Amino acid sequence: MKIIYSILFASFSLLSWTSCSSYLEENPKDRLDEETAYSTLSDVQKNGVLSLYNYVGGYVDSQGLQGTGRGIYDLNTFTTDEAIMPTRGGDWYDGGFWQGLYLHRWGVNNEAIYATWEYLYRTVILCNGSLERIQDFAEKHPKENVADCVAEVRALRAMFYYYIMDLFGSVPLIEKSNPEVEDIVQEKRYKVFNFIVKELAESSPSLSKERSNQPGVYYGRMTQPVVWFLLAKLALNAEVYTDDDWTDGSRPDGKAIFFEVEGQRLNAWQTVNYYCEKITAAGYTLEKDYTANFAVFNESSEENIFVIPMSKTLYTNQFIYLFRSRHYNHAKAYGLSGENGSSATKEVLETFGYDTPQVDARFDYCYFAGPVKDLEGNQILLDDGVTPLVYEPWNVALDVSGKPYEKTAGARMKKYEVDKTGLKDGKLLDNDIVLFRYADVLLMQSEAKVRNGEDGDAELNLVRSRVGMAPRTATLKNLLDERMMELAWEGWRRQDMIRFGVFTRSYSCRPQLPGEENGYTTVFPIPEKVIDMNPQLHQHKGY
Repeated sequence: MKIIYSILFASFSLLSWTSCSSYLEENPKDRLDEETAYSTLSDVQKNGVLSLYNYVGGYVDSQGLQGTGRGIYDLNTFTTDEAIMPTRGGDWYDGGFWQGLYLHRWGVNNEAIYATWEYLYRTVILCNGSLERIQDFAEKHPKENVADCVAEVRALRAMFYYYIMDLFGSVPLIEKSNPEVEDIVQEKRYKVFNFIVKELAESSPSLSKERSNQPGVYYGRMTQPVVWFLLAKLALNAEVYTDDDWTDGSRPDGKAIFFEVEGQRLNAWQTVNYYCEKITAAGYTLEKDYTANFAVFNESSEENIFVIPMSKTLYTNQFIYLFRSRHYNHAKAYGLSGENGSSATKEVLETFGYDTPQVDARFDYCYFAGPVKDLEGNQILLDDGVTPLVYEPWNVALDVSGKPYEKTAGARMKKYEVDKTGLKDGKLLDNDIVLFRYADVLLMQSEAKVRNGEDGDAELNLVRSRVGMAPRTATLKNLLDERMMELAWEGWRRQDMIRFGVFTRSYSCRPQLPGEENGYTTVFPIPEKVIDMNPQLHQHKGY
């Protein structure tokens, strides 16, 4: 039975904080009086710190860091060469939304982009409010030590700013819960980047060293290894994040970007290596069985670093991606439901070596392809009760309407183990959603070494040998391919393609947009609704 720290994910009533712009407003129906909510240090921890973790997962569109649709995950996945949502007759056109993501034709009035912006800033504002109330408590109770509470909220807020900065580039940097119009100033991306790094580095010493992915007091929380992972990611993408004009065809050099790291002056690639080594020293390691990281009740993983805790009977967090991908009859054979949607692209098939003797072992871990069987090994049939259900990976396209393979085109998501007792069509399950894991640490370290002129073979081939694949030389091309295979369906592909300079290229079913070669689509537009409310904000070049 899952052991949980129940306080952490209970539904807490939050104080109401308003602001001058609707995307920064938080108006919960139930409110606690401030004196009641923050009368003791225990109350401060529950209502000022732990309640914020309710916003890491989600159960409606555009909410949560993963698990739901039309939010961060979809913006990072269906805009890339990793995944596609084919239009299947009357299914999955949705006003051109999915085609628009894949074609990079999302526009400045895209409701999903606006809702994602709202979600991220709403959570930042909640963090700001918590920090203000913790400070108020500290002034009234000078003998109480609130340093750990402050550090945890600062680290959590920094993580949410990391997602904002990654998606939107130059954005407002807001540190108040009730900002005035003049406080909402659009900062250069480099300044936001520096703020995030500073907040994480300064918070880290006060955080727990415990594993965040395993049940206990720190389950699902910001701990030192989680922060180290984020600092490694920030340094790995420093050439992108310190570039205030991503449309001018040039970037800073990672060897000339320096970080002050615990008394050392390290370049970006050395900084990646430093934090990756700290995670290794903390005892994280690759699971012998790749699939164990995504199993039902995967809390015991030695590899997972940060997860969204899931429980179909305790939490409302949802995971829709398996449900969204499986053919209706496929899901029905499990006693669940499906929407017959998301599929692998042809680039995925080529990278994995699908249909060749050299196919990567992880293809079978991550995708359903060909004939599909139920959990007892019986062939799943189509509606006529005779014809086998056979997924046809190579027939995937942006629009397969009217084709014989309209309902069967595309390899489907398989990565997470089927929870046979899942509820709500299988969207409520007991597999924790994996956000950060150690295989990514090794691949980051390998890439940083290569970019710094060093040998990254050892780290790359630790990842490959775990799944029985032959060694490869750590080159940038091989590393980009390896990241697609190892981290399939995990929401990293957009960031990776941008860092490797291939996000705006043409690929199957996606021609390059006019003018896109300058890189303007590597960030999403500031939603037009936001600019209408705050005219001092300016739209990014190209939109």
